[in-house]
Amino acid sequence: MKHIPRKRFGQNFLTDGAIIDSIVDAINPQAGEPVVEIGPGLMALTQPLVERVGKLTVIELDRDLAARLRLRSDLDVVESDVLKVDFRAIAARLGVAKLRVVGNLPYNISSPILFHLLEQVDVVQDQHFMLQKEVIDRMVADAGTAAYGRLTVMLQWRYAMESVLFVPPGSFNPPPKVDSAVVRMIPRQTPAQLDAKLLETMVQVAFSQRRKILRNTLGKWLDEKGFSGEFDLQRRAEEVPVAEYEAVAAQLSQK
Repeated sequence: MKHIPRKRFGQNFLTDGAIIDSIVDAINPQAGEPVVEIGPGLMALTQPLVERVGKLTVIELDRDLAARLRLRSDLDVVESDVLKVDFRAIAARLGVAKLRVVGNLPYNISSPILFHLLEQVDVVQDQHFMLQKEVIDRMVADAGTAAYGRLTVMLQWRYAMESVLFVPPGSFNPPPKVDSAVVRMIPRQTPAQLDAKLLETMVQVAFSQRRKILRNTLGKWLDEKGFSGEFDLQRRAEEVPVAEYEAVAAQLSQK
């Protein structure tokens, strides 16, 4: 039975065979690995993935698609909103320390999904996601560029990331109105030790008024926190490297 893509779920189904092969090659799944796919949809990625690993855990919100997926004995189906999924519980149920997480993420909630996984990064071996190219550009941006922002700092603190594949709109049905890309995210082995919520608040304050120098935004916040270290406030938020934000947050986290 044909499935009609549902706009409320952000469904754009991948149909380009060459792109699918390239994504699976980038993931390079091995037999027996604990791979979790977010949003399997019509199984464009699911089928080649399960052929390589043997058994695949899939997270699907769409009730009709979940029912269809359950007909497969080689799929472990979690019918849920991914933002409510406990990845630590999945790892425990599978009896593994780390999961490999993949998926064509719904573009309308991609950032919340990334932050949800950030909170559970201790059970993640790596992540490969198809996202709006503009979002990936922000994720991998360098300081001093227009794409550099809050998302950049929060994710680069915890992951090494690279854009590995460009995906044009014509690779989907229906075609989205934006370009897409695939990002590889590998958790850092020794991230800066800091309070994640504090870093998030600090970065939010810093980028709240991008055109102003930090003395007028972050400077006041740092004074309130009693920060006494060295930090050049005569810059805009996008000019400060991730490592400097980490250093300030780490110092404040010790107070």
